[in-house]
Amino acid sequence: MTALRRRGRGAQSNRSGRFEPLRYEGFDDGWGGLEALEGFTTKVQEVRAKTIITRNDSPDIGFDRSINPYRGCEHGCIYCFARPTHAFLGLSPGLDFEARLFAKVNAAEALKRELSDPKYKPATIAIGTNTDPYQPIDKQYRIMRQILEVLDEADHPVAIVTKSSLILRDLDILSSMARRGLAKVALSVTTLDAKLARAMEPRAATPEKRLETLQALSEAGVPTSVMVAPVIPGLTDMEMERILERASVAGVTHAGYVLLRLPLEIADLFTEWLEANCPDRAKRVLSLMRQAREGKLYDSKWGERMEGNGPIAWMIGRRFELAVQRLGMNRGKQSLRTDLFEPPVLPGQQMRLL
Repeated sequence: MTALRRRGRGAQSNRSGRFEPLRYEGFDDGWGGLEALEGFTTKVQEVRAKTIITRNDSPDIGFDRSINPYRGCEHGCIYCFARPTHAFLGLSPGLDFEARLFAKVNAAEALKRELSDPKYKPATIAIGTNTDPYQPIDKQYRIMRQILEVLDEADHPVAIVTKSSLILRDLDILSSMARRGLAKVALSVTTLDAKLARAMEPRAATPEKRLETLQALSEAGVPTSVMVAPVIPGLTDMEMERILERASVAGVTHAGYVLLRLPLEIADLFTEWLEANCPDRAKRVLSLMRQAREGKLYDSKWGERMEGNGPIAWMIGRRFELAVQRLGMNRGKQSLRTDLFEPPVLPGQQMRLL
């Protein structure tokens, strides 16, 4: 795949997904045919979701429900663990994931309907746990603002994870909800190296912009966290302490980290990216990843998939713990309220007496 075709993208290739009966892959036969093909432009398909709240019972994450306004993500982060989900659509977890997007245009409508169900019990809804809700196309679709308007009106708690400064567009709603104990926000910062970030997360906000966004949210009274995620041994792990220090100066009081996860197609995609962008460090990074995953590039075992195991993983975890302790972070919990919840009333629906 020529560099011109994938300019501004993270993946190096667009191999077929794992469920396809035939595997297609671009190959340069020397006649310059690939150069004649047009570049990958972002294409968005509008879809209507039957339901919008996704449930999970995973024992190693702190929420049981989430919302994903979009499928696919234009940020193009090469390590994104959501990439394999595009295979379920018959698309490639490679370039298709960041160029063939799906917008759930009725998300707010579906959410209001689900919250109005008499059987619904409120608990914090996580947004941004799969694909970024504030990716560039949300400037046009504004689905996140519509979702927040529904949650705000219903006094329903929300926790958001993003890499985008676009979240500041909705600071009026978020700060109002935060004053009622209904909102908190985390931004992930993988590296402070702008050049590396540009190659690894090509359409996400720059590292400096993310830190500025955290500061703006903190100053507006929104509880904030920084996620050092993913931590990539041999490539970004040496920056962990500096990222936490910069976030602390910005007013951030909580932090977390996740070791790089390489399930399914991501292992090949990330390896391909490493060899193209960091050829001098590729073998060492992959070796360290195997040392932190019992000889494999990934292990999906609950309780270990986020942090790994072995000496390398242990060292990263202890460094994180010492840094947050020194900076006075993670003191207390950022708990959100559920007692204020008032179910939305749909047109023609009788209001509740109690």
